[in-house]
Amino acid sequence: MADHFLDTKGLNCPLPVLRARRARKGLAAGETLEVHATDPGAVRDFDAFCEATGDTLVESREDGGVYIFVIRKALD
Repeated sequence: MADHFLDTKGLNCPLPVLRARRARKGLAAGETLEVHATDPGAVRDFDAFCEATGDTLVESREDGGVYIFVIRKALD
């Protein structure tokens, strides 16, 4: 179970990643954020997001048309 949750279902690229970037600012290093999205492009976007931020993409899966990402914030 993640420390924080963000629902971006119904939003299209790049909004899920932009909302996650905003939510990330409130996380302490090592905390996790679970993001739910319905835009298939989010899979590619969250891979790139984690590569750019240094965060870890702990989980990336699809469940009934909802893409679920769990991100662990990198140590500062």
